[in-house]
Amino acid sequence: MKLPEKSLTVEHFDEPQLEFAGAQTSPHPKDGLFLYGPHAKARKPREINVGVVGTPDGIVHFRDWGFRLHRQVSVPPPGKGEKADRLHLANFPGLEETFGISFDPDGCSALSIPLSDIEHATRLQNLNEAVDKVARLYIERVKKHLKNEERSVDVWILVLPEIIYDRCRPGSKRSGLVLEKGDFSRKQKARATLPLLASVVDLQGEEIFDDVPDFHRRIKAEFLKIAPTQLLRETTLAPEKFLNMAGYPVRKTQDAATVAWNIATGLYYKTQPKPPWRLAQIRPGVCYIGMVYKNLPSDPDGHACCAAQMFLSEGDGVVFRGANGPWKTGDYEYHLKRDAAKNLLSLVLRSYTEAHQSPPRELFIHGQTYFSDEEWGAFVEAAPAETNIVGVRIRTTGGETKLFRDGDYPVIRGTALLLDEKTAYLWTTGYVPELDTYIGPETPNPLHITVMRAKEKKPDIRTVLADIMGLTKINYNSCNFNDGLPVTVRFAKMVGDVLTMGSAKGEEKQPFKFYV
Repeated sequence: MKLPEKSLTVEHFDEPQLEFAGAQTSPHPKDGLFLYGPHAKARKPREINVGVVGTPDGIVHFRDWGFRLHRQVSVPPPGKGEKADRLHLANFPGLEETFGISFDPDGCSALSIPLSDIEHATRLQNLNEAVDKVARLYIERVKKHLKNEERSVDVWILVLPEIIYDRCRPGSKRSGLVLEKGDFSRKQKARATLPLLASVVDLQGEEIFDDVPDFHRRIKAEFLKIAPTQLLRETTLAPEKFLNMAGYPVRKTQDAATVAWNIATGLYYKTQPKPPWRLAQIRPGVCYIGMVYKNLPSDPDGHACCAAQMFLSEGDGVVFRGANGPWKTGDYEYHLKRDAAKNLLSLVLRSYTEAHQSPPRELFIHGQTYFSDEEWGAFVEAAPAETNIVGVRIRTTGGETKLFRDGDYPVIRGTALLLDEKTAYLWTTGYVPELDTYIGPETPNPLHITVMRAKEKKPDIRTVLADIMGLTKINYNSCNFNDGLPVTVRFAKMVGDVLTMGSAKGEEKQPFKFYV
């Protein structure tokens, strides 16, 4: 009997290999770093300059962790019901042994902020004002230090008491707090519209309403002009110091070895010229960019910010800021006008050419929306003759498509369901044979991948899927085996959030490490 349904092809893409020192490879960042070291490892250990800002207790917590990072940090014994061999966990061998860098915890530039000052600022009744005052405590403390000290700082560690995390985010309720009167009323969320009274009413300071009240975004935006930052919560560094009434930590954190891996990876990435690992199977002359759109807060014309995150096969990342404008065309659709699209892509291509002495052979544009005729025409016009521009739409799914297999674990990561020559589902999460586990709460959902357009011939869908698998392994803000999203999409919201802040204006091009 012949069935009318079309048969679909299911294929598996091997786990991408990563390259470390000595051109050695491994699929796991932790294994590769432990066995070989970072791929651009120096002959001698490098001393990095670390600055830390926080409460007196927060600085102590980081210093304690600084000393721990220079020793082995072991994985805790398995708990009840856990496997004896948990391959997704690994002992941390030590900062110098693993990454070839070190710092003196007692020699850090330590800038102290009284907890009482933070407490007072977080109680101001207007949330925008409260976030601004707390952020300024950290920002002005660093700026004052830089003005008076000659020694440069490679990375600033901002240690946050839990009250900042609880009270300085968009929508923070601050329930039960006795709020204090500041310069603005509790309900004010935008600039006062008093143009006729501007000469008699003091409107100074109302620029705080041009930004979303978010401490993390504000810090990242301000430090674009200073140095990379790493934000750490006190409860992450010393969970045993913050217990609830039952004697348990107030929040569940990762095991100490995993925390050590992640902090150390961030320190290396944000202080060294090259990332700790790169993709081993490099296709020469290939460049990937992720298109980022974000609505500008409180903009009277409803304009949005556009940017492009560029990533090379070597793992390096740069963020390019485009123009603000009326790019929003629907609830979830954004499209650039011709001039803005051409200028943004020209900026990316010029930067690539300066670094490689020739334009890319292929440039993949990853987006979460479609490409309009006008913006695509501008992209093609901006590209030199030898560069093929390829537009790829990457969309997360919510369970409309599932794939099951026999056994105790779900579909294997790297499985793809090919719908046609330009469309496929790709499972970037799932069972990982190398780890003998699936790290996830439920049956994994795939990404929906569509090769939308190409300046010349569209590439094979298999090539596109293999590239996306590789791009899930170059998140240098942690030391995970993989992410569920390619890096071109993974940090799009975070980059857009930072670029919409008023203090981020004027930064046309900046290394990606400043944003994460």
